[in-house]
Amino acid sequence: MPNDRLRSALASAGMTADQLGERIEVDPKTVNRWVSNGRMPHRSNRQRVAAELRQDEAYLWPEAFNEASTSRASQAEVVGVYPNRGSIPITLWQSLFNSAVESIEIVAFAASFLHDTMPDVDEQLTERARAGVRIRLAFGDPSCAAVALRGDDERIGPSLSERCRLTWKYIEPLLAVPEIEARMHATTLYCSMFRFDGDLLANHHLYGAPANHSPVLHLRRVVGGRLFDHHMRSFERIWASAATYAT
Repeated sequence: MPNDRLRSALASAGMTADQLGERIEVDPKTVNRWVSNGRMPHRSNRQRVAAELRQDEAYLWPEAFNEASTSRASQAEVVGVYPNRGSIPITLWQSLFNSAVESIEIVAFAASFLHDTMPDVDEQLTERARAGVRIRLAFGDPSCAAVALRGDDERIGPSLSERCRLTWKYIEPLLAVPEIEARMHATTLYCSMFRFDGDLLANHHLYGAPANHSPVLHLRRVVGGRLFDHHMRSFERIWASAATYAT
């Protein structure tokens, strides 16, 4: 049975099976068998093909990932667990911001702590954007019901709404940078997410507790794992529902 996903990925890349074979140093006849007969490559070859075609290995060969291997891969994605956001070293935040080369994506209600702990965060974002990093920022609508309810849940009343307004005031100068996108969301946020390329800090929200008192998972994407991708699918849903911020 042919591997139609691999065939389609080759077509999208504008590459033939022979060309792929040359690039990954595998006999083109073997590559053709992967495509036409659905033969399963060895893991090292699967990884090289996925990297060459810029595809997920699990997408090209889903049968290679059963529940046991997915569970192992997901566990391997957990780099660390922090009991609260304040226990994350400032050096880790700085390293993640400075080392991103593809994307920085943030969704939170306010995340005003970034400006409190990293006074130069706006300059870092601007520098990264001008270096070609895609930056997407989604913060809460200060006037929405979700922000008001979260403020009540955390027993801080309108303070959360005020923090959201402060964050938008902080980042307004960034909106002049074409490479930086910012949107305003009104979702019931269960997890603030800070994504830097393949790393993600996921600050989960617990009822009645402020975000800075709640645990944070440090995830690093592993092929075949589900945790990183599951969180990012949530980010994409929030991003799609958010409105472009207008100054």
